[in-house]
Amino acid sequence: MGEENTMKDVMYKLSANLQALMVREEGQDLVEYALLVALVSLGAVAALSTLAVDINSVFTTIGTKLTSAAA
Repeated sequence: MGEENTMKDVMYKLSANLQALMVREEGQDLVEYALLVALVSLGAVAALSTLAVDINSVFTTIGTKLTSAAA
């Protein structure tokens, strides 16, 4: 029985700590900045993926024209 009470105490303390963390607003700004950075990063990756295809196409075209001009 003593072990069950200890586990209940631990779970109660964990629950109380989690509720206290949810109420606190000290770290809220940091979380918002992290979400903003993640959103900007995802947008940059999507844009750069599209841009990479276009740049590859331009260099392929340049390479083809240089090869045909040298021949």
